[in-house]
Formats: sequence, C-alpha cells, structure tokens
Amino acid sequence: MRKLLSIILLGCLALSLVACGGAKKSKASESVETVKIAYLPITHSLAVLEEAKELEENENIQVELVKYGSWPELLDALNSGQVDGASVLIELAMKSKAEGIGIKAVALGHRDGNVIVVSNDVKDGADLKGRTIAIPHRQSSHNILVNDALTKNGLTIDDINVVELAPTEMPSALAAGTIDGYCVAEPFGAMGVSIGAGKVLYESNELWEDSVCCGLVLTDSFIESRPDVAKAYVEGYKKAGNDLSPEEAKKIAKEYLNQTDDVLDISLKWISYDDLEITEAMYEQLSEKVVDYGLLDNPPSYSEFVKNDF
Repeated sequence: MRKLLSIILLGCLALSLVACGGAKKSKASESVETVKIAYLPITHSLAVLEEAKELEENENIQVELVKYGSWPELLDALNSGQVDGASVLIELAMKSKAEGIGIKAVALGHRDGNVIVVSNDVKDGADLKGRTIAIPHRQSSHNILVNDALTKNGLTIDDINVVELAPTEMPSALAAGTIDGYCVAEPFGAMGVSIGAGKVLYESNELWEDSVCCGLVLTDSFIESRPDVAKAYVEGYKKAGNDLSPEEAKKIAKEYLNQTDDVLDISLKWISYDDLEITEAMYEQLSEKVVDYGLLDNPPSYSEFVKNDF
C-alpha cells in the first residue's frame, strides 16, 4: 500500500512539472512582439528582408513580412494601418503625410541603386528629346531622376513623353521598342541590360548625390503604442543594412526576388545598404526637387516627417 501511494505521488509530481513547463512556454510565446512590415520584391527592400532573417531566432521580436505587387496596394495597407510599417517610395509616403496620415520615415531603404536605362540607339542625354520614357509612378525618385537628366542636358519634361508603366513590363517594352527608356527600382533596370534591350545612360549618383528613394516608414500608432519595440526594430534594421555584404545581399535576393545570377550581379553593383540615416540636408534637397518638379506643393518638413531619435 505504501509503495502504491509513493507511485501515485511521483506521478502527480511529474504531471505538475509538465503543467508548469507548459504554462511557462505559453507565457514566453505570448511575450513575443510581432512587427508587420510591407514590402515589394525589389532589391531596394533587401535590408528589410535581411533583418527579418536575422530576427528569426530572436525570442522577443519577430517580423511578419507582407508582400505586395504594386505601390498603390502597399500604400493602402500602410495608410489604413494594416501593417506597422513599410519599405516604400519616400515621395509616396511624403504625400500621405501631407494628407494627414500618421506615419514617420525612420531610415533610408538603401543608398543609390537606380539607373536610367535607354535603348541602344540613344546617343546621349540630349538625344532623349522626343523620346518616350517610362517611370513607375509620378510620386517617385525615378520621376525626379528623369527630370534631373533632362535638366542636365538643357531639356524639360515637356520635351519628352512620360508614361507610367508597371516595373515588370519595362524591360520587355524597351525590347519591343514601345518605349525608349525607363527609370525604375531594381532589379528591373538590370533586366533590361541583361537581355541586351538597352544600356545605362546614367546611374543615380551621377545625377543626384545622396539621392533619397525608398525609405523605411513606420506608423505613428506603432511608434506610440510600442516605443521599445519600434526602437529595437529600427536599430536592428540599420545594423542589418550595415552588415549586408554583397554576398549576403545576393543570397537574400535570390531567395526573395527569383532573379538570375546575371541580373543580380549587375543590379547589386549599383546599390548599398550602409549608413541608412536620413539626414536633414538630404531631406531638404529631396523636398526642393519634389516642389521644383511638381510632384508635391507642400512636402512635410523634416521635423514633422523624419524620426531619427531611436
């Protein structure tokens, strides 16, 4: 009888330990903070993708990546609070901010990384006159870079035919001769070069030093309701950019972008991800270009829109 009681007691003790262990695991899982970040599958988003990889083993913060197929879809998700943040064309985010949407730009998406690709028969910048040039969206750095190229050659936007076209369609449109050139997020410029449809007329740094294109933007509600998580996420994001070697960038790009080695080798020569802080000087230059080229009449000020104090 005494032996039977001992067995029962040991069994109860084992069950209680299992129960305690289960409760502890549940509590730990509940403490994990999830950050939802929207992105497009482009090389300009690689720092976002890299940080998500780095945080896979983190016990406190996890990133839920939400992929979109177009800027309007992504912007709708950001503006309506469906996500906590996004890697987005900064001019689109500036317009949303000017319209009263509660968002802040907290870092660059990348440095440089844009090119103007033209058909092989375009001789130089002056030869853009009368040509048809595609951009992905009027509110984009690609629009600004095309304007910069025209200004450099004594031309204006009225001297060319500008069309908005989906990035995925641009290389084939150039090959078919329906457009004479385009400026768009990578790797689509590299695709046009890779297939022999065109050549690089200008790299972004030749037209606009310290150009600002995509930015990491977070919603005010996320920043205000979970400030510690937002701070940790942004710090991790900047570190991921600084740590993103060309080899790792190509590895991440192959996993998420489904592009050939040839395309990625060309594209990744033009871009970097280190030092992703948005300085006041570069933002003021961006704002001037936004106004001068008619993208936006009332861009938000640096203090209203940019948050660097994480």
